[in-house]
Amino acid sequence: MTDAIEADDIDELIPASHISLTEPPAEKEACIEYLLDLLVEAGRVEDRETALAALLERESETTTGVGMGIGIPHAKTDAVSRPSLAFARSEDGVDFGSMDGEPATLIFMILVPASGSEDHLKILSSLSRGLMHEEVRDDLHAAEDEAAVQDALREAIA
Repeated sequence: MTDAIEADDIDELIPASHISLTEPPAEKEACIEYLLDLLVEAGRVEDRETALAALLERESETTTGVGMGIGIPHAKTDAVSRPSLAFARSEDGVDFGSMDGEPATLIFMILVPASGSEDHLKILSSLSRGLMHEEVRDDLHAAEDEAAVQDALREAIA
């Protein structure tokens, strides 16, 4: 297994149903629930309350605001059976407590099975590396549909 996600993994990891181009709630916990519900509605989460508890517990340990307008709430939980990624973007931003003090305008949620430590790190590191590039962030902000978001992510991790 490689230490990075592959471009081919994007369709499985984040199908169009996991992407919202509608303004998410401005409050962090509500935004997390909003992203979680995308995965619940897509049939990726078996137990919403367990998944939410895992996400909020992780959030309480340390910030998931990574800076540069990016928030990546994430958790390992038995409430999911396969790795899943959700995405929303916010015009005004959501305060994820990032070290640079900037609100998150690009928000990704990563949920992986409790036994999926390797998958979790692989997704988190690939996403983080890709999002370091300003052009990737610009493409995500400019995306007019879900396919454009997927294309930007494919480019980001290629």
